[in-house]
Amino acid sequence: MTLRKLWLLGVGLGALGIALAASAGGSGRWTERAPLGEPRQEVGVAALHGKIYVVGGIRADRSPADTVEVYDPERDAWERAAPLPEALHHVAVTVLDGKLYAVGGFRSGFRPTSAAFVYDPAEDRWERIAPLPRTRGALAAAALNGRIYAVGGDPNGWDLFVYDPSEDRWETRARMPTPRHHLAVAAIGGKLYAVGGRNRGSFTLSRLEAYDPETDTWEALPRMPTGRSGIAAAVVRGCLFVFGGEGNPRHPLGVFAQNERFNPRTGTWTSQAPMPTPRHGIGAGVLDGRVHLPGGAPVQGFGVTGVHEVYEPPEDLRCRPEEEVP
Repeated sequence: MTLRKLWLLGVGLGALGIALAASAGGSGRWTERAPLGEPRQEVGVAALHGKIYVVGGIRADRSPADTVEVYDPERDAWERAAPLPEALHHVAVTVLDGKLYAVGGFRSGFRPTSAAFVYDPAEDRWERIAPLPRTRGALAAAALNGRIYAVGGDPNGWDLFVYDPSEDRWETRARMPTPRHHLAVAAIGGKLYAVGGRNRGSFTLSRLEAYDPETDTWEALPRMPTGRSGIAAAVVRGCLFVFGGEGNPRHPLGVFAQNERFNPRTGTWTSQAPMPTPRHGIGAGVLDGRVHLPGGAPVQGFGVTGVHEVYEPPEDLRCRPEEEVP
């Protein structure tokens, strides 16, 4: 089958996904928003001050990008912000105290870096901060208890590094039980959750492990129903959602449409409305309880897209008591 036919089949499956999402009822719904100005995959995505930031990535010509685009939901429009100090893809981004942090990633030639940066939206300026203790690409990051947690990555995906912005210093904490890269992490209820990814043993890991910073220990939790890598994760009302990924033998383009939700309170996984456009190399940002997923690749490996889809979970869905949900 030619790539053209595979692409057309993928479009057809995407349309089917839209129909399934529309009829999903209690599993949420999807809408489409303005696409990225520059299609990219392996991007970093985060929400900051009511806007979505998309950082770095791989361009259509396969070069690393220093591009930073900012989405304004009120105008349904994108604009450019100050570019990254260097072009990177597979970079991890997160937000802490009103600033955007970008750590690790790959330079041209898939060379991992230890570089780390902080962006101040008030000044539209990036500054270099202390580098990671070791080079890492395809890692994941999240903010928790006033610190940045950088997890996994290639090479040697065991490590957990913690950054204290008040001292501009990284520390190494307890190693993750499952070494991996192309994973996703999220913070819920004072703990860090690491899910999915890949390593030498598997391209589609399903493992979910939680880190407790108070005891510096990891705990194995119920596995994700669909193992996958190149995923995105988001937290809405105390629920962990995991989107997309690659390595799907049942899809002609090798990507996943899966949207699966984990409830930390009950320890259970539930399937949600699937992505209209199956993708990997994605990131997620949450605004007003809606999950934005811009960019990525609709085919396993290389194949950039600018599509921007938004998932809205059911209004009555809540995985933690209301008083505990920010």
